[in-house]
Amino acid sequence: GAGISSIYIRPCAWPPPSCISSPSREEEEERRRDKQTNKPTARLSGLSETNFPFLPSAPHPIKPKAIHPIHPIPSRVEFQVEEERTRTRKKKMVSAVLRTILVTGGAGYIGSHTVLQLLLQGFRVLVVDSLDNASEEAIRRVRQLANAPQNSLDFRKVDLRDKEALDQIFSSQRFEAVIHFAGLKAVGESVDKPLLYYDNNLIGTITLLQVMAAHGCKKLVFSSSATVYGWPKEVPCTEEFPLSATNPYGRTKLVIEDICRDLQRSDPDWKIILLRYFNPVGAHPSGYIGEDPLGVPNNLMPYVQQVAVGRRPALTVYGTDYNTKDGTGVRDYIHVVDLADGHIAALRKLYEDSDRIGCEVYNLGTGKGTSVLEMVAAFEKACGKKIPLVYAGRRAGDAETVYAATAKAEKELKWKAKYGVEEMCRDLWNWASKNPYGYGSSDNGH
Repeated sequence: GAGISSIYIRPCAWPPPSCISSPSREEEEERRRDKQTNKPTARLSGLSETNFPFLPSAPHPIKPKAIHPIHPIPSRVEFQVEEERTRTRKKKMVSAVLRTILVTGGAGYIGSHTVLQLLLQGFRVLVVDSLDNASEEAIRRVRQLANAPQNSLDFRKVDLRDKEALDQIFSSQRFEAVIHFAGLKAVGESVDKPLLYYDNNLIGTITLLQVMAAHGCKKLVFSSSATVYGWPKEVPCTEEFPLSATNPYGRTKLVIEDICRDLQRSDPDWKIILLRYFNPVGAHPSGYIGEDPLGVPNNLMPYVQQVAVGRRPALTVYGTDYNTKDGTGVRDYIHVVDLADGHIAALRKLYEDSDRIGCEVYNLGTGKGTSVLEMVAAFEKACGKKIPLVYAGRRAGDAETVYAATAKAEKELKWKAKYGVEEMCRDLWNWASKNPYGYGSSDNGH
């Protein structure tokens, strides 16, 4: 191999003597000169990658970093330093690697993004999802994006109301905590089918909590919603605002919050964090996972993206006479990746401040309000297309302006939303343009 010459290294335990060739006459002469000038050097010759079978090859060329103002470190030594940094990083992740988290509804929109962030941070994850409004393809793509070991992500198709199936899952392995997303979430449908929502969301959650208690798993992060604020009389919404619900969906979230508070008061071993988040939008920057609602979308941005890809003729804007800057409703839109990171922050809070946690609640939002027309304009800029609009009257139950107070989450969870509206629309369009029919779906279902 090509030799390395005229380099200086610090004393270390390698390479073994067998890897160093005998010095030439010129090298002996240079060493004598160095001794006379008190210049401590180590001259290596004939070194090549084949001489070092115990050192793995660097995956990419590494630029040597000088630790001495004159003498650079050889690339092999630099790689050794990088290996040490890697070992240090892995040590920091050990606590995460040893923790297995159960994620209900993990194949859904927010759930899949959270599962990805968990895997990237070294957690093991088991996803439980009924796939009523989700696709197993999302789990497959998450696995590919994370490039995680095969045993770090598992999936079970289970309805949370199936207590026997849930009990078998908890009997098969130990879970450190549960992140609970699973539940029906369409406001309009909840008005038409209230019993379906009470049965699915409430009975499913109660069953989950019963099984968790039976197996001694008492750490929970619950996916609540800003709908529990009803029609706020002022903004921003703080966690101390009076709570109310204007539809059956919101009422299920409110009741589950009360159940969690009652449960924790009855048994202080429970550590619960309730996350009230506002309007999730966007997709993973890869464009590989995103929101794929079945049927007609219930929220603004999935509808906008379907208009942009030609699946729907126009967007209907409900209400143009609100007391806002342009007459349309104002909401707090939050990037789904920020939201996923918020769940990781909550999970870490359960461990790091376990002694001080009872049942805590946090808003997850940006703290900024954006109107419907502002959001549409931002998406038009991202996709380079005009979105046809149809104007209609206000919808019953729609609030005028809602956005979050985020100080508590920023202070106690050490979490803050990083992405703005521009990034939300950019990533949403990236997902929509690459997957115009979501995970291979059509309006007739998967």
